Amino acid sequence: MLKCTKFQWQQPKNGMILSSAFNLHCGSSPNGLKETVKSNLPKEEHVSRFLKRKWALRIPNTKINQIMISKDDFQQGGEYLGNLSFLNNPQPSMGDHMTRNNQQQPSFYVVRDDLLHPLVNGNKARKLDALLPLLEDSSVTDVVTCGGCQSAHAAAVAVSCAERGLKSHLLLRGEQPATLTGYNLISTLYGNVSYVPRSLYARREEMLLKHAHTVAGNDGLVFSLADLEASLFSHGCGEHSSHVDSLTKRSKKVAIINEGAGDAAALLGVVRLVEYLSQDHLFGKDQQLKIIIDAGTGTTAVGVGIGAVCLGLPWEVTAVMLADTIDGYQKKEESLISEFRRCFTLHLGEQMLTGLEPGLVHWVERSSPRKFGNILKGEVEICRKIAQETGILLDPVYTLAAWELATQLGQEESAEVVMLHTGGTLGMFGLAQRYKSYFEIC
Repeated sequence: MLKCTKFQWQQPKNGMILSSAFNLHCGSSPNGLKETVKSNLPKEEHVSRFLKRKWALRIPNTKINQIMISKDDFQQGGEYLGNLSFLNNPQPSMGDHMTRNNQQQPSFYVVRDDLLHPLVNGNKARKLDALLPLLEDSSVTDVVTCGGCQSAHAAAVAVSCAERGLKSHLLLRGEQPATLTGYNLISTLYGNVSYVPRSLYARREEMLLKHAHTVAGNDGLVFSLADLEASLFSHGCGEHSSHVDSLTKRSKKVAIINEGAGDAAALLGVVRLVEYLSQDHLFGKDQQLKIIIDAGTGTTAVGVGIGAVCLGLPWEVTAVMLADTIDGYQKKEESLISEFRRCFTLHLGEQMLTGLEPGLVHWVERSSPRKFGNILKGEVEICRKIAQETGILLDPVYTLAAWELATQLGQEESAEVVMLHTGGTLGMFGLAQRYKSYFEIC
């Protein structure tokens, strides 16, 4: 007999919550996924079929630039890449023509996800690429998430929800600044912002759940993204579907998105990017790559690693740690991989997930470690120099760290080096507010 595990329901004081439903065992699966799992399709074709779902981005395409590196004889050396010059090739040779043997100078590639949306960072857009259709298909009315005062994630959720008629509720750590600027300003313009004490923010899960129930009210329903993903994949299991349908007629349907969209369902948007980049006319499936990513929560780096494993790509993922210790990032990687396996093993199959274990990402310190959010003297000047020489704008907190490592490896490695430019440039406005002396440019 075919079996479909039921959801278990709890009735809190404020609203209702749908418990986790990862371990669904349904006899039928949507879009022919069950048949795909059992087939002997090549990995890339199998993953392509798995990724045939609704997306927020119409196409996964992104621009790719090549950055040539040379010594700058007119500089006095100094720190922060000051003794190097950069030249941007906006239309590099790709596919079979991409070979270092034809290059006269060291270089690296930049995936321009910073250009995907004027207000939404590229890595945020990739994660929301998978999440937003999930919210819409589940008739979610409100979204609750959290972040720092200048959280690019919170701003991305606020903008993306407003564009789709959803209400966002953003819990920002710390105190409201005297002047709203940068991502904080965008979050306030597009979403409903509440500032929470750091002591409360330290218990994020509890804080998010409590606030979501407040938004839902007595008659509303609170979802986690795991609930929504499980509900989507279990469609067709009669008893479960009718139960959910009757409950989702309620007026308020509130979804919780973790800090930085650190959710398994969000990883699919990053996997979609990996599939796009691995096309034969771009980086291909056989070329060895070293992918460099700046790591806030580390979710994007883990998603790239998962995508490379699922597609069988010889790509090495290196993430520059910015906001946590190596132990914290390794635990986050382990948690995300475990959650991804629970969510998608039924539909991808164990064979497709072979090698999907902690250790996919090589976590490294930034060249000049400091407390997260702080910048050092000279970093604004090097961002300005790079912008003037290449037309690519970096920020000192996130993307400059990835650029520094890509520059170093581009001069040392035999494999192709690729930096994923996640964005972050709106953060410059917040930094200018905090570090006025660093922005006194003549």
